[in-house]
Amino acid sequence: MGEADLNRERLELALEAAGLDLWENDLVTGTVTRKATKTFLELGFTEEEIVSGLQDVYGLFHPDDLATVQSAVSDHMSGVTPQYRCEFRLRAKSGEWVWYANYGRIMDGHTDTPGKRLIGVTFNIDDRKRKEDEIAQINRQLREQNALLQELNTALEQLAACDALTGLSNRRTLMEMGARECLSTGQLGQPLSLMVVDIDHFKAVNDAWGHLAGDRVICAVAQACLARSRTAVDIVARFGGEEFVIVLPGIDAPSAMRLAESLRTGVSDHNVLVDGDGACVTVTVSIGVATLYDARGASFEELVNTADKALYRAKQAGRNNVQSAVAAESAARAEAHMLLDPGQTQGSSALTN
Repeated sequence: MGEADLNRERLELALEAAGLDLWENDLVTGTVTRKATKTFLELGFTEEEIVSGLQDVYGLFHPDDLATVQSAVSDHMSGVTPQYRCEFRLRAKSGEWVWYANYGRIMDGHTDTPGKRLIGVTFNIDDRKRKEDEIAQINRQLREQNALLQELNTALEQLAACDALTGLSNRRTLMEMGARECLSTGQLGQPLSLMVVDIDHFKAVNDAWGHLAGDRVICAVAQACLARSRTAVDIVARFGGEEFVIVLPGIDAPSAMRLAESLRTGVSDHNVLVDGDGACVTVTVSIGVATLYDARGASFEELVNTADKALYRAKQAGRNNVQSAVAAESAARAEAHMLLDPGQTQGSSALTN
């Protein structure tokens, strides 16, 4: 046996051990000088079919992979890439698609002379690709599950932070956000106003029309509060039952009073549909307003309590009324001054107004 035959046997053994199938194309004549016989046998074709019926190799490529293969060949032929590398699917005789890879290079080439042969190997990568696909599918499912979990967590956080009936912030969220707002406005030296809004004679609505009608009234007043608030600036919360709180950063007492009066008239002018037969009710609200001009060291709870006391005075004044804590404190100081000096009537009147 000559040296050439020995080298050929050695090459065949090495290719077999590596699972590689050698092929060769004549670039001058365009003919296949060595077919990837092992690959075609692996795909279920007989040797006779390989010889007679598989001249159009491209016909076996998956339609989605064909352009990629042709582009890889063209890039190597034109010198864009130093080797021809590509992964693709071939159709087995059974119709199943099997993953393979090609590695090849133009041979017999010189600096100024194009090569005459394209020689390469084909090898089966189906197991690896299927595992990659399984991993990709698992990762895709994990991403989808994580996205769903994030949505659920967001929804749970929203539920925990919001009142279920109105969608407004709930009491716990109000106290947390209000405390932060109190600190922030104090650092900025801005005023902080707060309104406590209560629906007048709400129990009578429930007694006359039922709790579903009462819920509609609560939602209507909640919307009226939202309509007079600044998005992403003010805090609007359901404080409990038929009571609401609106936090107004940067708003002074006169502006807060005007806003409260607008809310009061807006609610009293609105008819709330309470049943499917078109029945409507009209309700009114009483509002207490409090303003901090220097929130440094102040407690948000104290601000709420101060506005709540003003609300109590609004109800004492006959309901459907707005009272300001600042005005009430001024009136109290004026009254005390009158008791000490009854002759100062005009001055006390000026303080009250």
